[in-house]
Amino acid sequence: MTLIFDLQVIDRLFAKFAPADFTTLDRFEEILKQYWGYNIFRSIQRDIIESVYNGNDTLALMPTGGGKSITFQVPALALEGTCLVITPLIALMKDQVENLKKRDIRAVAVHSGLTRHEVDVALDNCAYGDVKFLYLSPERTTTELFRERLRKIKVSMVAVDESHCISQWGYDFRPSYLRIAELREIISEPVPFLALTATATPEVVEDIQQKLKFRNGKVFSMSFARENLVYLVRNVEDKPKHLLKITHGIPGSGIVYVRSRSKTREIAQMLQKEGISADFYHAGLTMEVRNAKQNDWQVGKTRVIVATNAFGMGIDKPDVRFVVHVDLPDSPEAYFQEAGRAGRDQKLAYAVLLFNNADSLKIEQRVESNFPPIEEIKRTYQALGSYLNVAIGAGKGETYDFNLMDFCSAYKLSSVRAYSSLKILEREGYLELTDELDNPSRIMFLAGKQDLYKFQVAHAELDGFIKAILRNFTGVFSQYVRIDEVYLARLAGITVDKVIENLKTLGRYKIISYIPKKRTPLLVLVEERLDDKNLRIEPSSYRLLRSRFEDRVKAMLSYANNQSKCRSQMLSEYFGQKDSYRCGKCDVCTSRNELDMSKYEFDMILDGLKRRLQAGPCSEEELIDAIKRNPDRVARVIKYLMDTGKIFHNEKGMLAWHHRKEGGFEVEE
Repeated sequence: MTLIFDLQVIDRLFAKFAPADFTTLDRFEEILKQYWGYNIFRSIQRDIIESVYNGNDTLALMPTGGGKSITFQVPALALEGTCLVITPLIALMKDQVENLKKRDIRAVAVHSGLTRHEVDVALDNCAYGDVKFLYLSPERTTTELFRERLRKIKVSMVAVDESHCISQWGYDFRPSYLRIAELREIISEPVPFLALTATATPEVVEDIQQKLKFRNGKVFSMSFARENLVYLVRNVEDKPKHLLKITHGIPGSGIVYVRSRSKTREIAQMLQKEGISADFYHAGLTMEVRNAKQNDWQVGKTRVIVATNAFGMGIDKPDVRFVVHVDLPDSPEAYFQEAGRAGRDQKLAYAVLLFNNADSLKIEQRVESNFPPIEEIKRTYQALGSYLNVAIGAGKGETYDFNLMDFCSAYKLSSVRAYSSLKILEREGYLELTDELDNPSRIMFLAGKQDLYKFQVAHAELDGFIKAILRNFTGVFSQYVRIDEVYLARLAGITVDKVIENLKTLGRYKIISYIPKKRTPLLVLVEERLDDKNLRIEPSSYRLLRSRFEDRVKAMLSYANNQSKCRSQMLSEYFGQKDSYRCGKCDVCTSRNELDMSKYEFDMILDGLKRRLQAGPCSEEELIDAIKRNPDRVARVIKYLMDTGKIFHNEKGMLAWHHRKEGGFEVEE
């Protein structure tokens, strides 16, 4: 018998029955190598990429430094169309767009700091150009302008960053996230949604999938344990003195987190006086200054950066050897994210929390200042309407420059309580408040090339200036391009004032659109201004937000006060990792190690003691007799458990087991 092979048929059969990832894996690795220079994916990155590429809605839990952006950027480059990336972090959004452009990948961002014309141009380029990534804030997804244009954009996938913001169980709930799922009805074809977050408790994981209306949902999670990161809590009265001890004792680069801008400068100066190369960083500095400070720290010119929580987003410094928190963070989520910036190179690093009894009082006061009474919130809202000069029923969708300190000064308000009131109004969906934005100057040519030529002939005095722009800035006819007036002055051989005058002249003639640089926070009225009767802040919603904030504060206090459970294990279990284990390196574990016995022996004695005491209180002698092991070693474990509050004497003088759950952490072992 003669067998005749049809190669086309064989190819079709092979394609049908071969694993779906046979060719795409090579493509994914090609993209990774071409654009990022890496040869292999890290941890669960490839699993997430395959899941999304195969059309599955996917939730990825990846702690800080896990490489989240790769998980949507790689599949988006392998797919046709534009990837929507929804993120509330405007600074990070702008940073990622610039990084993609440096890799010759077309990306644009739409956020509150742009004019309507800039938004128009950006969305047109997505609909009719070859833009691969459209970054936008969640609030922008609800506008009619965006939703109408979205129907014309071929969307490849939707990446939802900071997806914990969709859950009222989460630590940073934003109501605008609740409407993201509506995009499924507008996008012309079904596309996969990828939800990304660094921190999420089990309740939040369920909530994210439900609120985003997951279909064929997959969940991938990296371990929350960081084997190279040593968690330490130091209960000290003199925090600056102990901080000096840490910086002298641990070589290498570090971050020191504090809660106030003034304290960043004070502590940086204190370190400098002790011969340590240090600098300070906070959101009140100009973008140029912040960039310079961050760059000096990243290249090693500055060893220690003292900062508020404004520092850290988007940084990629793998060799941070320590992160110290001088003040107690508001939640384990925030602490885990900030502490996790240490040791991304997988080498030994330290996360140190400095704590004392005064912190407990301060954090309780923080609860009160973060949740002013509802009537005070309403008064702040009405003062805001007057400050912005917005009439009742007007202002919907409008964007305003907003200076918090000027507003508080004008209406004699506490800046902390006013800011908290505005953030609650933001959670209720009435407004959107951004941090200070540094928007550089931008230009775009409005005149076509034929009309521009005629203008240059008619206005010879501007011909050389126009040519300088065209020679040095690309893409100016199709999109807004960032310019620097000082740089342009050097190119054209004129003064900066003359550059600005020329740009304004070209703007008046409609040759270009010129948007001068501006640095200010922005406030957007999501809804029209309401009177007191129609401004609704649901008491039940307010109480729920406050209660959950208090729960997270209690969890953070529990972490700081804990002396009996491994700190790495506490954090892992807080985020739902049930198979966590003792790290053996944190301050709790090392104090246990001083008992001079193996982990196995300690655990065996501990289990026996726990079983006996859970059956009922007894004397120390009875307890030692009940454990069939070396009495001296059993006595040492009993003393350790008494010192750490696990065992106590009841009112009858008997030893009893202390059952307790503190602030979301299971302390009992």
